[in-house]
Amino acid sequence: MSGLEIMGLVMLVAMIGVIFIGFPISFTLLFLGLSFGVVGLGTSQTFNLASLQIWGLMKDEVLPAVPLFIFMGFMTEQAGLMERLFRAFRGLLETIPGALYLAVILTATVFAMATGIVGAAVTVLGIMAGPIMIKAGYDPRMSSGAIAAGGTLGILIPPSVMLVVMGPTMGVPVNQLYAASFGPGILLAAMYIVYTLLRSFANPRLGPTVPMDERVGDWGLKLREVFFGMVPLGCLIGFTLGTILGGLATPTEASAAGAFGATLLALAYRKLTWTALKNAAISTMATSSMVLFLAAASNVFGAIFTKFGTASVITNTLLGLPFPPMIVLIIVMVLIFILGWPFEWPAIILVFLPIFLPVVAKLDLGIGTKSEQMIWFGALVAVNLQTAFLSPPVAMSAYYLKNVVPQWSLSTIYRGMADFMVIQCICLAVVLFLPDVAMWLPRALR
Repeated sequence: MSGLEIMGLVMLVAMIGVIFIGFPISFTLLFLGLSFGVVGLGTSQTFNLASLQIWGLMKDEVLPAVPLFIFMGFMTEQAGLMERLFRAFRGLLETIPGALYLAVILTATVFAMATGIVGAAVTVLGIMAGPIMIKAGYDPRMSSGAIAAGGTLGILIPPSVMLVVMGPTMGVPVNQLYAASFGPGILLAAMYIVYTLLRSFANPRLGPTVPMDERVGDWGLKLREVFFGMVPLGCLIGFTLGTILGGLATPTEASAAGAFGATLLALAYRKLTWTALKNAAISTMATSSMVLFLAAASNVFGAIFTKFGTASVITNTLLGLPFPPMIVLIIVMVLIFILGWPFEWPAIILVFLPIFLPVVAKLDLGIGTKSEQMIWFGALVAVNLQTAFLSPPVAMSAYYLKNVVPQWSLSTIYRGMADFMVIQCICLAVVLFLPDVAMWLPRALR
C-alpha cells in the first residue's frame, strides 16, 4: 500500500473511533476529511474537491424531496390520522386474541406509506397503544417489540426518506428503489403479524382480547372510524406513492403534492392550528438539516477518501477473496449489519455504502442486468438497515418508546426488539435467496 492509501485507512479508523467516543458524525466527517486532505493532497486540491462535492449535492434534483416527505409525515401526525387509523383497526379486531398487536402493526404499515420518518411513528404508537396494552395485560416484551419494530417500517416501505437518500448515492432511480423495497416491506409486516398471532393464540395471556370497557361495540361507529381513518389516508398514499411508482411524477414533485395534501387533511380535520404548523415546520427543519448536512459532510469525506485510493484497495481485497460471488455478498451484508449497531442509517448509506458499491457492481450474481442487480442490492441494504433502529447501543426506537411508556424498562424493550430482529434477519435471508420478492414489482412497472 502507498502512503496515501495508508493515510486513507488511518482516516477511516480515526472516523470510527472518534464517533464511538461520542462526537457528532457530521462535524467529525468534515473535520477529518479536510484535515487529512490538507496533509495528504494539499490545501488547494482539498478545498477544490470539497467545493465541487457540496455544489454537486446542491444541484441534486432528488434531495429536495427529503424535507418535503418529512414535512408530510409530521403534518399527517399533527392531523391525528394515525390515532384514527389505530382506533379503526382496534375496533375491527377487538374480539381476536392479540388484537392490539395487529392494530399496532397494521397501523404502522399503513402509516409508513404516508410518511418516511420513524421517530414520530414509534412515539405516537407508544402513546396510543402502550397504556391500553398495559391495562389489557399484554406481555410487555412483545408489546414493546411490536411497537418499536412496527414503527421502523417507515424507513423500508415507500415513501421512505432513507430510500430517497440512497437512490442518488447508489446511482439508481428512486422510483425503482421504492418498487423493490415495497415487497420486502409488506413481507416483513406480514411476518410480524404471523409471529404475534401465533404466540397470542398459543398463549392468550400474552395477547388477550381488548377489555370490554375499551371496546367500541357499535358497528356503525366502527365503520365510521374505518372510513374516516383509512379513506383520506389511502387517497393521500395513492396520490403520492402511486404517482412515483407509476412514473407519473418524480419523487420531488410527488413529495410536494403529498406535503400539500397532508396540510389539507389537517385543515379538513380541524387540526391545522398555528401551533401544529409551527411544530411540523420546526421538526422538519431539525430532521432535514441533520440528514442534508450529513450528506454534504460525507460527500467531502468520501471524495478525499476515494482520492487517497483506499476505497480501491478495499474493493480489490473483497473481490480477491477466494469465495463465490454470493458468499462475498453475504460478507458485505454482515458488515453492514454490524455497522448498524453503532451507526444510524445516514452514516452507513452516505459513508460506508459507497465503499461497498464497486464490489457489488463487479459481482456476477445472476440477477438480470447490472442495473437490476444494484436495485436488488438496494432493497437488501434497506431491509438490513432497519435493524439499525432496533440494535443497541444506538437503537433510537428504544429511547423514543421509553420516553412515552416509562412503565417499560429499557431492558424489557431491548429484549422485545431482539425477538423482532430475528424476524428481520429471516426476511433478509428470504430476499437474499429469493430475489423475486424484491424484483417482481420493478419488473412489472417497466
